[in-house]
Amino acid sequence: MTTIDYSTGKALPDGAPPRPLTKKDYKTLGLSALGGTLEFYDFVVYIFFANVLGRLFFPEQMPEWLRQLQTLGIFAAGYLARPLGGIIIAHYGDILGRKKMFTLSIFLMSLPTLVIGLLPTYEAIGIAAPLLLLAMRVLQGAAIGGEMPGAWVFVAEHVPQKHYGLAVGTLTAGITGGILLGSLIAVGINSWFSTSEINAYAWRIPFILGGVFGMVSVYLRRFLEETPIFQELAARKKIGRELPLKTILREHRPAIVLVALMTWVLSTAIVVVILFTPAYLQKVFQIAPALSLQANVAATLMLTIGCLFTGWATDRFGTKAVMIVGWGGMAVTAYLFYLGLPGTATSLVWTYGLVGFFVGSISLLPIVGVRAFPPAVRFSGLSFSYNMAYAVFGGLTPVLISVGQQYDQLFPAHYVAAMGVLGVALAFWPLASRGWQLRGGEKA
Repeated sequence: MTTIDYSTGKALPDGAPPRPLTKKDYKTLGLSALGGTLEFYDFVVYIFFANVLGRLFFPEQMPEWLRQLQTLGIFAAGYLARPLGGIIIAHYGDILGRKKMFTLSIFLMSLPTLVIGLLPTYEAIGIAAPLLLLAMRVLQGAAIGGEMPGAWVFVAEHVPQKHYGLAVGTLTAGITGGILLGSLIAVGINSWFSTSEINAYAWRIPFILGGVFGMVSVYLRRFLEETPIFQELAARKKIGRELPLKTILREHRPAIVLVALMTWVLSTAIVVVILFTPAYLQKVFQIAPALSLQANVAATLMLTIGCLFTGWATDRFGTKAVMIVGWGGMAVTAYLFYLGLPGTATSLVWTYGLVGFFVGSISLLPIVGVRAFPPAVRFSGLSFSYNMAYAVFGGLTPVLISVGQQYDQLFPAHYVAAMGVLGVALAFWPLASRGWQLRGGEKA
């Protein structure tokens, strides 16, 4: 078996000196991470202003529970659109090029975000307001479905093999930084403006900013170059022979299963620990909203740092060892955090930040997933596996947590720990640590 350099798509000769990171690599990584931050900010900022949007985009006489349900339903529509958008964008990414689809995905995210910030409310145009909001949310979901796998593949195929983990981890940190940015913007808007000002106009500011900054990122991505590996594939005419999705379903089912299971771990870590827990702290332990949000900011910051550390560690210690320590650490610290609630303000922030750091092990999914598929179908393989699994597990997890905690208030801890154990078990699957390998006589 032969090891592949993902920045070239070629086999690495034994004893070949590793290529160092160049100025061009740093530019690619920086622009990609910045774009990921802004695009994921555009995707999640909706949830931080869901209550305001519910009041403005639905009839005043509508029952509160129904308004909230429909507002969150529009948010969920973005997740449901992810698989379709991811499959289509990835298909053309494997045929027309990574760069074109990488740029298109951020445009498809930025434009709807800007439009949301400019939409008339229900009071002005009636039922057309929530329908337009839904349409924009669906476009956002389609965009994020292509952006994340596309970004991971784009960066992985640019950087030298020696720094592969660090590069993918850095990009993932940039993406999770979008959650942190959204949280900080929400705190700022609620601090600087009164409730009446937010309802009147200030709610639009985060969406307009996201749209404008996203368009700037679209422009900056013009300066990125197509990945060397796609150029190599195009030169060898190894693209467009058949539908990439058909190839992966026929020849790469083990890789699909591996990525899907790791997506289950990732979606649990993000949905339960980062997105669900602030409301859980307030509802179950009566922790003040301000304190729960401050602790969540600390956890999200540590998540971003954890993504970077995980990527660096895989380059230094190997994927298998980092999977065992990272996912095992998440299982242990989940119990440390949830068993210690409510605790003191200091202990809450400290333990939440600690489990947030180990949630940074989510970087392992793209590190493993990119190399689980061969170059010719890599974008489609990762996108299909990741987005389909996220639509299922990301959608089911909140329901499972809500039902489970009716019987055991520590159910979130049990669920997160179980996913940590699954992550550790996956470390012993050779495909996870070695990736797709050339067989005798086969070319990359």
